[in-house]
Amino acid sequence: MTSGSGAQCCVEADIASETVAGGLHALHADGDLQTARRCFEIAYARAEAAGDVPGMAEAVLGSAGVWVHEHRVGAGAAVLEQRLSLLLGLVDPEGVPAVRLRARLAAERDYREGRSDAVLAALEDARACGDPVAHAEALSLAHHCLLGPEQAQLRREIAVELLAVSPRTGRRGDLLMGLLWCTADLFLDGDRHAERRLGELRALLDERPHLAVGYVADAIDVMREIRAGRFAEAERAAHACYERGDRAGDADAAGWYGAHLVAIRWYQGRLRELRPMLDRMVHSPTLSAVDNAYYAVHAVAAAEDGDLRTAAHAVARLRGPSLKELPRSGSWLVTIHGIAEAARLIDDPDLAEEVYELLLPHAGLPVMVSLGVACFGSVHHALGIAASVSGRRDLALEHLTRAVAHNRALGHWPAAEESRRALERLGPAQPSRASCVRERQHWRLAWGSQSVLVENSVGLLHLAVLLANAGTEIPAVELAMGVNGLAQAAGARTSPQAVLDQEAMRRYRLRVADLRAEMESTSDARRAEAARRESEALMAELAGSVGIGGRSRRFVDNAERARVAVGKAIRRAIARVEESDAALGRHLRETVHTGRQCSYRPV
Repeated sequence: MTSGSGAQCCVEADIASETVAGGLHALHADGDLQTARRCFEIAYARAEAAGDVPGMAEAVLGSAGVWVHEHRVGAGAAVLEQRLSLLLGLVDPEGVPAVRLRARLAAERDYREGRSDAVLAALEDARACGDPVAHAEALSLAHHCLLGPEQAQLRREIAVELLAVSPRTGRRGDLLMGLLWCTADLFLDGDRHAERRLGELRALLDERPHLAVGYVADAIDVMREIRAGRFAEAERAAHACYERGDRAGDADAAGWYGAHLVAIRWYQGRLRELRPMLDRMVHSPTLSAVDNAYYAVHAVAAAEDGDLRTAAHAVARLRGPSLKELPRSGSWLVTIHGIAEAARLIDDPDLAEEVYELLLPHAGLPVMVSLGVACFGSVHHALGIAASVSGRRDLALEHLTRAVAHNRALGHWPAAEESRRALERLGPAQPSRASCVRERQHWRLAWGSQSVLVENSVGLLHLAVLLANAGTEIPAVELAMGVNGLAQAAGARTSPQAVLDQEAMRRYRLRVADLRAEMESTSDARRAEAARRESEALMAELAGSVGIGGRSRRFVDNAERARVAVGKAIRRAIARVEESDAALGRHLRETVHTGRQCSYRPV
């Protein structure tokens, strides 16, 4: 190398270093992704010309940006990955630049494939290397690859760790990113304190703007306007937000603007108006590689427009061999939510059943897009829709009722109204009846999904009769007569009837003897107690049934005693049910009525 060429290399290296510094300021201080990319491209070319490997590494890491998958178009993504791989082969494999390059390469590949194992392994290396910049970068990259609903806990831990590391990097952008990830996590989890963290982020941005982070905060604010039902304000804010994202050079600007418009039109009932936009967006190269939400929305818009063929085609493309294969990205919940609505519109019970099974583990979450930029209400709503399409009406009622309450808690009034309308489509609720069936020495009581096994007693016999005759009033005298007496009741209600006939009293006395023998022989305290309670109940029945001289008492003479005895027995039985299942016991207390006339009236 001549002295002239050596001097030229030094000049190129100096220019590259200065340009890298300008790019880093634009990226981390200003959040200006567009300016930063231009600086880093120039710096990379200058460093390459000078043979400056450290400068090339810094430039390629900077050009990758603050987010994962900023380079959307195929050529740009391929160039970035090629450069990262090239530099990994040139730097010291044990040095900090190698740790940073491996983390970025792992994140880009994991994100594209809907995975996180490689980037989490790279994060462990970054923690171990001791460099705060490498550590902070790896944390932020890993978080971006963990936006699926089942990854909430790990996401939150990583965001908090980034906040703790950020003061040591000397880069303001790391603090803002940590706070932004914490804010987004709270919104994704439906946390009641999400707005507090957003306020904290806004306070920092007011001190000094940061285009990239401020753009996300603006997008979240648009989502909140939509939740409040202020659609005109939300639409104006969405347009201003798009302009800010475009100025920042954010690759998601068009996609997020589309998400805002979709949410607004969805709740206005005007989604079909977006079909021309959706026809373009569903194939846009600017969308994230793991974003499938526009396929689902396209299907819903087509179905609402009466184009069921296009809707079915869009769903089939999404579904593939199985919905389980869709990557768990930040748009996964919205995608499945859209498929649930499409299944309703095209009347596909099998698809609805598949949707239900996928969504059920996430029932308590809101349906959010990406970093909280759009919200489609409670997951319970989609579960209710899926359950209704697959023919499970009781489940649909339960989920939609919960969706109304959850949407109100979220402050999402349009979603709450949509869930209420979905409930109306199901029609008036039918009473959910409980049942009581004998199983040897026990009774099996069931109510909806609740089921409990309770030991036999006189009160449970009465309950079994009432539950089998829901809505029918049965005199307490007839319940006390026992099963044999009930068979005669229809034609003999006005004649004097024994509280217990002789055969019933004989059986009761035999049962009391058996129970006493069990109390004396068993070492199981719980069984002994159960036997004692049943024996006392039977003795009370016998005492109320026997008159002077041991003769069977007649109800025409003492109907009041029958009312008291039957009422006590039923209340004891319900108390025993309540010990095993509070909800079922409460249902029975509210719906079983005792007195001279007894009935079970489910509400």
